[in-house]
Amino acid sequence: MSTALDQSDSPSGLTLAVGTYVFWGFLPLFMKQLAHIPPAEVIAHRIIWSLPIALAVLLAQRKGAHVWQALRNPRLLAMAAICATLISVNWLIYVWSIANDRAIEAALGYYINPLFSVFLGATLLGERLNRMQIVAIVLAAAAVLVLTVSAGRLPLVALGLTFSWGFYAYFKRRLPLGPNQGFTMEVLLLLPLALGYVIWLTGQGQAHFATTGWHDTLFLLGCGPVTAIPLLMYANAAKQVRLSTMGVLQYIAPTMIFLTAVFVFGETFRGAQMIAFPMIWASLVIYSVVLVRQAGARRRMQRQSPTRRMQ
Repeated sequence: MSTALDQSDSPSGLTLAVGTYVFWGFLPLFMKQLAHIPPAEVIAHRIIWSLPIALAVLLAQRKGAHVWQALRNPRLLAMAAICATLISVNWLIYVWSIANDRAIEAALGYYINPLFSVFLGATLLGERLNRMQIVAIVLAAAAVLVLTVSAGRLPLVALGLTFSWGFYAYFKRRLPLGPNQGFTMEVLLLLPLALGYVIWLTGQGQAHFATTGWHDTLFLLGCGPVTAIPLLMYANAAKQVRLSTMGVLQYIAPTMIFLTAVFVFGETFRGAQMIAFPMIWASLVIYSVVLVRQAGARRRMQRQSPTRRMQ
């Protein structure tokens, strides 16, 4: 059975993958339009308006029964609840960072994330790291240390995004559900909290949906599509594109976030950041080289395997 590790990259898969990361790269421009709304309210609407899209996809795939069965399984329910908590924390930090002119730090978090995933694989799954991977991780850690010493505090936005997404991806892989079913289940678990919060805000006269003008209402409605569509695109791209290709393409999003922060939002990029970011970029180059080499070695072994069986 072929996997994304041993197959070639399909044109449709590449289109979906690039489209996903470009979509996420432009997301700060959308979220900046909601900067005057409390992040918790934005997250609530991301959850509420994602659900119709997720359910529509499940109905089209005729896989709704899988979610219903999982909701009655205590183990799967607990794992999905962990994933739902982590992704909501990730969304909350991200939305807050854009609203509070910390998009550069958000970009840093998503740059570091793949290296943190490698670190998790070594510490939690016992995966062995080669020398270049260790160098990449140490270099990224040193960059965080430079920023910490310079600012006198940890880059909490970057680390929060790194940890929440890294652990989310870890538990998501361990959840024995398809990506679309898993996402729907997470949204369903978060829905009561999201609805309750929006109803409470409305009762307090603090809600922005349908009360402060068409601009806020349309953008809050749009939180559903901009949340669900790229996640579903990503899930389908991952099935058609090699892991090494996805690993390199994923830097499109944080690079676009970084450029948007500097050239559109006018955030300052200077001092320790001008030292730390090149260190991060160098570590990612090392990581990408290792990833591509490993994929090439696997393909060579697969080509040699039929020959060995014939001998």
